[in-house]
Amino acid sequence: MFGAEGTVRIPVRVQPGAVRNEVVGFADGVLQVRIAAPPVKGKANRELVAFLSHVLRVSKSRVAILRGHTAKNKIVAVNDLSQEEIGRRLSGG
Repeated sequence: MFGAEGTVRIPVRVQPGAVRNEVVGFADGVLQVRIAAPPVKGKANRELVAFLSHVLRVSKSRVAILRGHTAKNKIVAVNDLSQEEIGRRLSGG
């Protein structure tokens, strides 16, 4: 995770078409996330934003995909949370 003022950017690797949505954890500094939606017409991207906003307990408008809209590797921005708070919330805290 890395951040600028007010925004934290998270490298994310998405596995679409999974059985359920879940945060797997970090591997080599990349957040691994399984998403149930298929990678068709942006469904997996929309599900990723909705799922991360739910896990992080923020509104969907505070989570955005900055890079990687058509790839499994993405950069996701989260606004108005610190890196430490994001880490806590991703680990269930």
